[in-house]
Amino acid sequence: MENTAQDLRIDGARLWDSLMEMARIGATPAGGCNRQALTDEDKQGRDLFLRWCRDIGCEIRIDRMGNMFARRAGIDSAVPPVITGSHLDTQPTGGKFDGVYGVLAGLEVLRTLDERGIKTRAPLEVVVWTNEEGARFSPAMIGSGVWAGEFSLDYGHSRTDKSGATIGAELERIGYLGDEPAEPRPITAAFETHIEQGPILEKQDQLIGVVTGVQGIRWYDVTFWGTPCHAGPTPMEDRRDPVQALAWLCERLYSEVKAYSGDARMTCGDLRAEPGSRNTVPEKVVLALDLRHPQPEGLEHLHRTLYRLAEQVEEATGAAIDVREEWHSPPVVFDETCIEAVNSAVKQLGYSHRRMVSGAGHDSVYVSRVAPVSMIFVPCAGGLSHNEAESAEPEHLEAGCNVLLHAMLARAGVA
Repeated sequence: MENTAQDLRIDGARLWDSLMEMARIGATPAGGCNRQALTDEDKQGRDLFLRWCRDIGCEIRIDRMGNMFARRAGIDSAVPPVITGSHLDTQPTGGKFDGVYGVLAGLEVLRTLDERGIKTRAPLEVVVWTNEEGARFSPAMIGSGVWAGEFSLDYGHSRTDKSGATIGAELERIGYLGDEPAEPRPITAAFETHIEQGPILEKQDQLIGVVTGVQGIRWYDVTFWGTPCHAGPTPMEDRRDPVQALAWLCERLYSEVKAYSGDARMTCGDLRAEPGSRNTVPEKVVLALDLRHPQPEGLEHLHRTLYRLAEQVEEATGAAIDVREEWHSPPVVFDETCIEAVNSAVKQLGYSHRRMVSGAGHDSVYVSRVAPVSMIFVPCAGGLSHNEAESAEPEHLEAGCNVLLHAMLARAGVA
């Protein structure tokens, strides 16, 4: 059986077909997916995943954050499981692969073992985490965050979307408010496969990214306050314009972030002006700001730079400013044993590869606080993600899933 397992490969065509079937749920005219967390489309995606898991005899558990666990029994139920998974929710204009690949790669591992009759010593589980994207409900990775103890269940259930709907109410509405406690049990190892969401693997012609950690992230809501007035009669020098303050801050912050480090990242992802009239100087502008760096000291430097510049805004522009930190996810270093399981699988399979740090946040960040973790990256075209044009090659997805299969077998043990 050991030799059989060494030669084992997943069914790449079946994996691709599953991805394309899931992509039809929430499909957009431009070829992407809009399957935001806890919408009717998310429910349809969850329903399809559960049907596929039940087809191969998995035991299903759903916790009080809607996190879903599909379990394939091992020969020793006392051994903690080896888990894998990601998320099914997307950005409003998301692609076919972000998150969903990690879920369906895990399903394909279970399907492959099932059809070959291969037993593992430890149980295997595929997990779907709730609201990884943070597109509908902020912050991101809230399902895994509650599960890992970063947030309380009450905090998770109380998060609202722009219409005021809460996570708790929406879980109940779509039928995925489970009874299981949203808390971890012992875990042998955890793996997550994902498209890179950046250009490094493609540029360097490498097939697999052996992910050693995730860079740190800090989110802020920055509010600029001015005086609303008529766009026509009010001279420029007499205005207290929050948009001018926004421009002043962003120009200087972008410049300092770029000068500080090639690893630093700054994104202004959402802007809202109120009252939102074309011919009225706004009373306020709200900016959703994202800062990132792979080193703790780098992330702290960006944080201090933001607040230093914010202190100068009112004197420079006349508008007031308020900076509120929404979320802080420190840099993460993954477990060396899990990293080595991925590295060994890549070498066994003969794939080109490189070690790398993830630029994007993933549920593995929170899982790593309670379990040994690593991740597996495959290229995506142009490094493009969070975009309907997101694309990945079937053979790359197949290769990543093969790495996942052998990394999981290495940690679970073959009977």
